[in-house]
Amino acid sequence: MRLPFLALPAGWLLLAALWSPVATAEPDVAPATPGEPVVAAAADPVAAPVAAPVDAPPEGAVVSPPPATTTSPDGWTLTVGAKDETQKIIAPLTTAISSREYEVGGVFTASMSGPDEDAPPRGSLEVGYQIGCGIDMSTSNGVSLTGTAGINPSIGILGTDVISPFPEGVLPGIGGNLGGGITIGLKPGIINMVKVTEKQFIGAEPWVMVSGFRIKIDGCVGESFIRSYAVLTRSTDVSDAVLAYYGETKKV
Repeated sequence: MRLPFLALPAGWLLLAALWSPVATAEPDVAPATPGEPVVAAAADPVAAPVAAPVDAPPEGAVVSPPPATTTSPDGWTLTVGAKDETQKIIAPLTTAISSREYEVGGVFTASMSGPDEDAPPRGSLEVGYQIGCGIDMSTSNGVSLTGTAGINPSIGILGTDVISPFPEGVLPGIGGNLGGGITIGLKPGIINMVKVTEKQFIGAEPWVMVSGFRIKIDGCVGESFIRSYAVLTRSTDVSDAVLAYYGETKKV
């Protein structure tokens, strides 16, 4: 049985095509109720720029205290300090547990300003390190061995009694003793001064750079301490103005 073919007017076909859904590239829009504005979906936020990596401080870096400053009686202002200091602990070359060794570095600067003079200032800038040791074993006898030995001879008489007062025999004997000990000579702590350099200068801004310099102390028992120092001296024909700077003390 065949169904009768229904002929639809062209206008109905056009109306059906207009009502069919159409795919578009527009963002999804939530349906709005009458009287409310249409709001599109929010776009992804822009990623914040990544900060550049910060270089790590060198091994053994030490924070330098503020510079030292003073004014001399003749009106000159002296300043001395340090920057970029390093104090790295390394294995001692002697491999002894009583030795301490360090690799140090830094830039030590000084400046002088004062009344106008025809000649520039002159003087010296000394740079070095101080190593403190809690217990000193280097200036004593150190470790020493002590010992004693002796022999004790003896004679015994056998068989004496009331009936027969004469001895029936003689028993010789010998004995000995042996003793020993270990002594360690210790003294209160000391400070070892290690001068790296002493720069003679003519000018208002002397400086000294130290890099990869090794210093050590032997015969140290217990804790040790290290710090840098710089001594600025401004000299004239009749005077010396001396200013000292000491770095941060590092405990080892």
